[in-house]
Amino acid sequence: MDIPRIHTIRESEHRIHNPFTPTKLARLGEVLRLTPGTTALDLGSGSGEMLCTWARDHGLTGTGVDLSPLFTQQARARAVELGVADRVRFIHGDAAGYVSSDGPVDLAACVGATWIGGGVAGTVELLAKSLRPGGIMLIGEPFWHRTPPDQQTAELCDATSPSDFLLLPELLAGFGDLGYDVVQMVLADQDSWDRYQAGHWFTMRTWLDTHPDDEMFAEVRAELSADPARYAQYTREYVGWGVFALRQR
Repeated sequence: MDIPRIHTIRESEHRIHNPFTPTKLARLGEVLRLTPGTTALDLGSGSGEMLCTWARDHGLTGTGVDLSPLFTQQARARAVELGVADRVRFIHGDAAGYVSSDGPVDLAACVGATWIGGGVAGTVELLAKSLRPGGIMLIGEPFWHRTPPDQQTAELCDATSPSDFLLLPELLAGFGDLGYDVVQMVLADQDSWDRYQAGHWFTMRTWLDTHPDDEMFAEVRAELSADPARYAQYTREYVGWGVFALRQR
């Protein structure tokens, strides 16, 4: 089991696989008012930065599940680096359909991978199976700053159609329609988007310099050549991203 190789190449040096900086991630942990002993499940946990830093800073314990062998390996190494390997564990596996085997948790999260549930509604339903009554659910999700005018613009924003995402007010209202109150949110800003996207370019250029004979060379070369201008014209202008903390009504 693995994610597409192009994604592994572009994000291999990222600790956070979404447009959050360490400062944003730390702020999210602070506003959730986490207390020592909080139990967590993170589906699509990537390189484990959320669980590892929150275990260090807030005394959280938990489990992360991710489809990427590389990111899972990086998460385990990060836990050792931060001295929290006794508090967090990382499983290489498919997060789609995964339910906590240790009983209900205080915090159930899917930050930037709602495809595991076929979208927001399905992911909320999946996370609810692992969440204790009164617990907090975290959903990380893109939204439109403004709706793209046509199909081509949406695709240039890495969406399949304008209907893929909602405007922020519609996304927030949709959580209510699912029976949840939004109790906190932290949104990416332009700098955190820039750090995320530009990090891809640095990593891809380094990869190209060291893998001239790789079968993926032409694809990575084409993406690096086109992506800065595409991002500046489209993603940067149209796409927002945030993490939303929910409690069931």
